[in-house]
Amino acid sequence: MKEIIGRYGIWSVGLRSEDPARRGELAEAAVELEELGFGALWLGGNSSAANALPLVEATSKIAVGTSIQSIWQHGAADSAARLAELEAAHPGRFVLGLGVSHGPRVEGYRRPYAAMVGYLDELDEAGAPAGSRMLAALGPRMLELSRDRAAGAIPYLVTPEHTAQARETLGEGPVLAPEFKVVLETDPTRARALARTALAPYLALPNYTNSFLRLGFSEDDLTGDGSDRLIDALFAWGDETRVRERIDAFHQAGADHVALQIVDEAPRDTLPRQSWRRLATLLT
Repeated sequence: MKEIIGRYGIWSVGLRSEDPARRGELAEAAVELEELGFGALWLGGNSSAANALPLVEATSKIAVGTSIQSIWQHGAADSAARLAELEAAHPGRFVLGLGVSHGPRVEGYRRPYAAMVGYLDELDEAGAPAGSRMLAALGPRMLELSRDRAAGAIPYLVTPEHTAQARETLGEGPVLAPEFKVVLETDPTRARALARTALAPYLALPNYTNSFLRLGFSEDDLTGDGSDRLIDALFAWGDETRVRERIDAFHQAGADHVALQIVDEAPRDTLPRQSWRRLATLLT
């Protein structure tokens, strides 16, 4: 899988739109991202193989992954069947990214680790290959599960320090593909304001706040809309040299691939194509 997804990908909620009227727009964007040299498209939010299919069909080699598909909202048997269909038609082009979502967002949320183990058991029973799935892992136990029962991990909202710890847990073989947010803005006040708006929903989710605490941040860093220290660790902002250095830090810490999410003033479901072009330029 490392060879398929390459070193850089794009993470976007907008790319998973289910609006038929946007199908042409999404296909055109996917084709351009492939031409720009990105190795993977990660469909943000609770996405599925159905969201990935139009983008896979529109392109020739770029991988398309869910980031993530919630195990609470998509049955394992159906997921295995859709994975098999996509793999038969487009071998190696789809990555089933799975996650346990968050207690505040899921009715009946309980024992998330056990639920993921059970889901993977069902996928195995249905014949779904472990090498075609990755897990949205933050803590040690889920990272170990990513190592033992999947192709690797796709941690969201993390730092290079988390990546180094995750690589130690995963070992050399499994794929490690963290997501990282980029604000293409050099003014510190404006950049941090945009970052804080993007971060705000996550500060109410224990899975993320517990992850931040494990990384050495304090409760003070998590109060209000987040400290400058927290913001500067979770977002790349500044000139192109600084942004490139922040992205490179993930590879230096052990990442195989970094899924880059543009943060700007536009709604999350828009396609920031000009910013994607800027990213491609600074990465070459």
